[in-house]
Amino acid sequence: MKKPNILMILTDQQSCWTLGAYGGTLVQTPHIDRIAAEGARLDNYFTNSAVCTPSRGCLLTGRYPHGHGAFLNDVPLGADEVTLAHILRDHQYETGYIGKWHLDGTEANLRATLRISGNTAEHVGIRFPDHPPRIGPCIPPERARGFDDCRYMVETGHGKKVIEQADGSFTISNQQIGDEQTYTTDWLFAKADAFVSRKRQKPFFLVLSIPDPHTPFSVRAPYDRMYAPEDMPVPETFYDSKPAWLETDAARHWTLLPEGMTEENLKKNMAQYCGEVKCIDDNVGLFLDRLKQLDLLDETILIFTTDHGEYMGEHGIMYKNQLFETAYHIPFLIRWPGQIRPGTVVDSFISTVDIQQTLLGLAGVSPCGREQGRDASPLLREKAIPWEDEVFIYGSMKNRIGVFTPEYELAYVKENVDNLLFDRVQDPLQRQNVFNDPEHKPAREALKARIIAHA
Repeated sequence: MKKPNILMILTDQQSCWTLGAYGGTLVQTPHIDRIAAEGARLDNYFTNSAVCTPSRGCLLTGRYPHGHGAFLNDVPLGADEVTLAHILRDHQYETGYIGKWHLDGTEANLRATLRISGNTAEHVGIRFPDHPPRIGPCIPPERARGFDDCRYMVETGHGKKVIEQADGSFTISNQQIGDEQTYTTDWLFAKADAFVSRKRQKPFFLVLSIPDPHTPFSVRAPYDRMYAPEDMPVPETFYDSKPAWLETDAARHWTLLPEGMTEENLKKNMAQYCGEVKCIDDNVGLFLDRLKQLDLLDETILIFTTDHGEYMGEHGIMYKNQLFETAYHIPFLIRWPGQIRPGTVVDSFISTVDIQQTLLGLAGVSPCGREQGRDASPLLREKAIPWEDEVFIYGSMKNRIGVFTPEYELAYVKENVDNLLFDRVQDPLQRQNVFNDPEHKPAREALKARIIAHA
């Protein structure tokens, strides 16, 4: 059997409510939704960590954050970690990565992350990166973790304009917003078009990593005026009271927005966020057309997903992290004609650590044996297999750990602090913490036992 190409479109900080495939109505996303209509949608897909670096490490290694080593933003991936690219390259795949990477780490960025999170290097048990500094924005080939074509693999940054030189070198500006040729999303899709257009004798594995719709919430014309702030909804939980530790973090997040914590400011940012999503969707549509033109669309396992969600005012907070469901429950769509029935919906609980084994299972490639996740490929083919509906999550803030099941979410730190237990059936908005409720004690203790067994 001919090996399929594997193409993953990975966005940054995109919530399920932004996609029509997940019932969203605020942004029209027909092209991304097409992947679900012609393939499968995972309805209970979770990231194992709601910050960029740990989540991306889980996705590409099939291992939990404390397994792959990059358990906090800007901590580099463990030196001996085997990525999906390593495995596929060993099976004669041509590998490429275009866009945001965030797995290489620098001492300066890591020190900043530690300051923001309230951690210290000693507290979380890390050593600072000892590799040489990068020259320019790109990752050196020797640190590209199995991705042979890493010319456009960029460590971090969410600048909105790419300035490319005649020799192919480039910088990304944080002060400007580009046009159709230079806006970062458009530019990265153009580089992906060039990658898939090359003549080749081998199958390819390409990750196209788009840094939007992550902050800063801004987008090029005409998307910057496509959504009116006055039409944006305020989340029901926007004014909810919060535990003390969350009040502190919420205040810090709002200080990163110039005009502070107001409905007006929230709506303004939400409108730009929606514009970013719409720009991505339009590019996905053009890219799907290009793959079809090249006779690649039906020979390719095509994935659309993200690294974590965005609160956008839910619980009165912005961005990510924390341990509420919105940041962890994220989109995952996959298309492969002839193998995945159009319109398939998978309800089983699946997470980022499961994706490496799942894609290898679909492609008929053996895993490396170090994975901590599970192979969900039979579920995508609608085959019944034993499957425990639980997902374990990690928070970078003070080493929090949690578990999702169909009935509950437990976010557990240690005794005598603000641990969280939410009844996902009776309280889907997570407004009532029942951790200390006697009625929920049996569930709480059972979930704590699951966490202990997992850890």
